[in-house]
Amino acid sequence: MLKLLLFFLLITAAHAQKLPAAMHPDPQGALAVYRQNLALLRQEHTNQQELPDMKFFLFGMGNRTKLIYQKGRLMEAQTGHIVEQWRVQQALIVPSEYLVHLTLMDSTTVQIREDENGVWIHQPGKSPQLVKGTRNRLNLPTFADKKYGPVLRVLHHEVLINIIAGKPVPNFLVYSRPWFRDAALMGMVMQQTNNLHLIKDWIMKIRDPFDRNNRGISEADNLGQVLFLVSLVSDQKHPAVKMVLDSVKRFGKPLLPSVTDTIAVRPIAQSSTAPHLPDKIYLSGKTDYAEHPVFQTKWIKYGLKSLGLPDPYTIPTVYDSYSALFWWDYTDQHVPGKPFNESSGRNYPYLTWAEDHFNSRTGTLVRRGMVGSVDYPLSWEQQASEANYAGMTILDKNLMKQKLSFPHTWHAAEMFLLLIE
Repeated sequence: MLKLLLFFLLITAAHAQKLPAAMHPDPQGALAVYRQNLALLRQEHTNQQELPDMKFFLFGMGNRTKLIYQKGRLMEAQTGHIVEQWRVQQALIVPSEYLVHLTLMDSTTVQIREDENGVWIHQPGKSPQLVKGTRNRLNLPTFADKKYGPVLRVLHHEVLINIIAGKPVPNFLVYSRPWFRDAALMGMVMQQTNNLHLIKDWIMKIRDPFDRNNRGISEADNLGQVLFLVSLVSDQKHPAVKMVLDSVKRFGKPLLPSVTDTIAVRPIAQSSTAPHLPDKIYLSGKTDYAEHPVFQTKWIKYGLKSLGLPDPYTIPTVYDSYSALFWWDYTDQHVPGKPFNESSGRNYPYLTWAEDHFNSRTGTLVRRGMVGSVDYPLSWEQQASEANYAGMTILDKNLMKQKLSFPHTWHAAEMFLLLIE
């Protein structure tokens, strides 16, 4: 009898997991709570950026069909195909509930809502309708115990919405390929929220240790990022590990103290007649078209440590503007210098949010990271050299002229990882 009861409870629980969330009973109240939380964030992070209020919402987190709600239409984001459309009297977008609540011209209501099982269209008196291509399991914590819980919900959404066909991209409308740097920060978020299964297959298929997204350049920081990504779902036997270890050799340079106690730089001799490798080696190559030896060396060290591999590298004691982007380890190995300027903070807000995180971990409370002026989205990027802004015209053609894309995963991830602490 007890076994029969346990079997019944298990079947009931499994069935319950497949049920969609019911219509939200109080969208106005939920939106008020979210806006209060957002107001608190803006009080504490006072640098703000004016963004165009497009009155839209994206559905289709993880490996689901990407959908846009805007102006009474629910359409597929990549094809423009209209899934449903309504004559709308009022639309209430509640980002923290992944919800659009519509009051139609005949005063009936419709809710479009995304949950852990899919995207659903709810209408009173009817069974919820699952939108085709959106049944895919993911985890959506409420973060109810966190100070910025509703904001964290939105930032988490802005990370997961940019996974497309298993690939983590900065913004799926303007970037077609993953960037290892952005993907690594996305991976940190997904590790915390138990969603790594969404990108596991992509990580397992990595063979080239460089994404080559900046005009084909092999960027040195990619090497450590690939090792870290591998560590999230695999081990030292992953084929990319050997490729990283083979590729990293060409970026190694010796630390040579000069008479002025600064670091003199010269390439490691590659000939077989070289007596021995230097005792201290660091990495130096291109990242975003510039040398960032501290950032690059921190990444390779962290990647090696993540997989339990030997680490022969020493972080050079030199100023590197990207050093503060690496806030989760080696924070005591940093030479202070000029922070990112206001223009960089506006166009690439992930830079100043990462810098704020670094400062918070080293005992300096600085809040320069930008917060947008709209309810949604909370993250963005502007004037990026490799983005195809034509993809934003599905929302508004002016976004292409402004070279503005949103949401953006690196920015959303940096905000999430700082605010969740």
